[in-house]
Amino acid sequence: MSESEGESTLTVVLAGSMNLAIAMMKLIAGVITGSAAMLAEAAHSVADTFTELLLLTALKVSDRPADRRHPFGYGKARYFWSLLAAVSIFVSGAVFALYEGFSTIFGEPEESTSPHVAYLVLIIAFALESVSWTQAQRQVRREAAEQGRTLLEHLRHGDDPTSKTVLYEDSAALLGLLIAFAGVGLHQLTGSSVWDGVASVAIGVLLAFVAFLLGRTNAGLLIGRQASEDLVYAIRDTLAAAREIEAVVDLQTMLIGTNRVLVCARVDFDDALTAADLERACVRLATDLGATYPVIAEVFIEPVPRSDTALRSAVLARYGKR
Repeated sequence: MSESEGESTLTVVLAGSMNLAIAMMKLIAGVITGSAAMLAEAAHSVADTFTELLLLTALKVSDRPADRRHPFGYGKARYFWSLLAAVSIFVSGAVFALYEGFSTIFGEPEESTSPHVAYLVLIIAFALESVSWTQAQRQVRREAAEQGRTLLEHLRHGDDPTSKTVLYEDSAALLGLLIAFAGVGLHQLTGSSVWDGVASVAIGVLLAFVAFLLGRTNAGLLIGRQASEDLVYAIRDTLAAAREIEAVVDLQTMLIGTNRVLVCARVDFDDALTAADLERACVRLATDLGATYPVIAEVFIEPVPRSDTALRSAVLARYGKR
């Protein structure tokens, strides 16, 4: 296991442990106080705990080596299980929170019972969630720095969904705790349980938004997203600079896992090369690319004539004239 994989596992295990303890506290406080916001937060933490279990599965399965049935490895399994984690956040957290919220808003008014219990639990939960959030944001910032990106750029374009998922859910958890605190407080001050229900609905909307963000990211990775533009241009320039190549006609890349890129290049070789020269050139170029860019896992180089009109049309249709 690499250092990065080990840190991802630590981040997920830490988040899961914190969420399990927090879920139990929130559930007890929700039963004692009858607060919809507290019960919504309990469901939120239960969903987060299931999420961490799914992310641990993602880390374990995606680390398996390539075999006959999966010759490119199991890297995309991380995207699949992370997508299920997003679904878990929506189904287990958002739906329950919305149900509790609307039931409280349109149901019979309820009195605020033992709000000090809810306040104490929320404060403890905020402290515990902060520990997990600090670890997650530390890892994401380190990954962003290694890629030469800002934090926001890395959250948009990064290919490791595990640390991103933990950071998103922990950020949502901290914000959800503040919303729950406000709901319980307004319920106590005004005597109206509507505020408690409104807080629960707000938590549900927040969880649905986080689930949407994570689902969209992992769906794109599962479908097959190209490598970062910087890497694509670097590969193109490396190939174009080779003495045997006259032109790079087409270049396709795809993420096949975290820090694993598949490269397919169609190039126009010097017509003076013999078949043996061509074979040696392909092997050398593939080896050089792998050595220069460690994230490249597989390289396929296809000799083609740059004058082929059908191929040029296909490339222009895919990338445009730029």
